[in-house]
Amino acid sequence: MITPHIFKLRIYIEDTDAGGIVYYANYLRFAERARTEAMRALGVPHAEMIAQHGRMFVVHRINLVYHRAARLDDEITVKTHILNVNGASLQLRQEFCRDSDSLGVLEVSLGCVSRDNGRAARIPAAYAVGLRAGLSAGVA
Repeated sequence: MITPHIFKLRIYIEDTDAGGIVYYANYLRFAERARTEAMRALGVPHAEMIAQHGRMFVVHRINLVYHRAARLDDEITVKTHILNVNGASLQLRQEFCRDSDSLGVLEVSLGCVSRDNGRAARIPAAYAVGLRAGLSAGVA
């Protein structure tokens, strides 16, 4: 994605530990929300793909490197870039930022699977087109 999808969120008390620092696993929740909104912006809403095609995306592999801590009441931005789209999978890079500071970078591989049996399945054609558009045109 040339222009990343931008998702902003505020850090609430429920996101932090007793010291007011974001609990490490919550970055995965933030990334999931940002990915869902990026895909929706590209015309790939999860609920529609499940209902119409019986297919869904699942996390296959994830790597998250933390650089700095997010804290209570921070406003952070999650920038989502689509790196690659294959027949039954896609790879994304998501960066967590506070102003110009990088808080961390997540790389994730998603697999498309059948809702009925959990086996790998091709990304429905119309959705693959939308995702590939994100490779060249980006979404804002």
